[in-house]
Amino acid sequence: MLQRNFDAAAFLRDDWQQRPRLIRQGLLNFRNPLEPDELAGLACEEGIDSRIVQRYDRQGAECWPLEHGPFPEARFGQLPARDWTLLVQAVNHGNDAVAALLEPFRFLPDWRIDDIMVSYAATGGSVGPHFDYYDVFLVQGLGRRRWQIGARCDDSSPLLPHPELRLLRDFEATDEWLLEPGDILYLPPGVSHWGIGASDDCMTYSIGFRAPSQADLIGDWCDDQLAQLGDDRRYRDPPGGIDANPGVIRPEVIAEVRRLLLERLDDPAALGAWFGSLATRSRYPAGDDDTLDGMQPGAWAGQALFRNPASRYACLPEPPRLLLFVDGECHPVAADDQRLALALCRDTHIAAATTRQWAASPGFAALVDSLLQRGKLLFYDDATSTD
Repeated sequence: MLQRNFDAAAFLRDDWQQRPRLIRQGLLNFRNPLEPDELAGLACEEGIDSRIVQRYDRQGAECWPLEHGPFPEARFGQLPARDWTLLVQAVNHGNDAVAALLEPFRFLPDWRIDDIMVSYAATGGSVGPHFDYYDVFLVQGLGRRRWQIGARCDDSSPLLPHPELRLLRDFEATDEWLLEPGDILYLPPGVSHWGIGASDDCMTYSIGFRAPSQADLIGDWCDDQLAQLGDDRRYRDPPGGIDANPGVIRPEVIAEVRRLLLERLDDPAALGAWFGSLATRSRYPAGDDDTLDGMQPGAWAGQALFRNPASRYACLPEPPRLLLFVDGECHPVAADDQRLALALCRDTHIAAATTRQWAASPGFAALVDSLLQRGKLLFYDDATSTD
């Protein structure tokens, strides 16, 4: 949990999306949840998004070669003694201890939280001076990392030529901090920064937040609408006659076109259903649980469950019903079951007593059966199953 004197309301009012904030020893009783060898092992696995970034000088020019995993185990023994870093995405999806790092930050909406990227850096290891379009909390897990903070940047900021990294051509630090294990650095969107490993065992946990661009929203909304619309809703000439010049497009025509375009956008129900789907889609979705083939419906009643960390849950109250979204799919929930769905979105771990309540509702029980079969919900081992 966050330190006792952390005031979430004050943070949201004074810092969130406004200015960097350093929180010394921000996590109480912090223990590093992942060993460097474990991270390297993940980077060797198929289906894991991992990268190695190095830095060296070539004839007076800085070079930043980037490699994508999966990596053979021998690759790590071939790396130099310094100036390289390993980055692995979505580590929280497969590691419960890493996933637990999200809990202190749930004073922010779940749908905004993306994933936890874990980086390991040798001394001098870095991904260079850059900026991001999203908020991020940087939790120092092991060793030390020096962070330099610079000016705000945007699409017009000059960049170095690189096919994948957004490296700033001109970076001037205005603040500098050395982070120790348990320290947290918050950075709002657009703030330039440069993190450099200051020890040979530097591990940092980056908790990033989703921030869809206007282009992303418009593009996805249009794709969603095109899949639903038929050909019968068409342009019709507005009343008022025609212009004497046949080459003129009258303002009334533009008004009619605008009306057609806004007709669907002004539908709050359709907009909410689309956005709930977009907000809960996972870049690394959970797979089906083949071990549950043949499971009898409701066999989970009275057993503790937990939400798959790779799955994304959210709900949209829309009286007289509620829409539950799981990994981009929309599940309408009956009015009598709304409190069950709200609890499922609130609680990542579900007690056995709660699953008994679920079983008492045939409609919600069928939904739970489906979520279990598809790996969105998981069983605890019997040894950890408690009321």
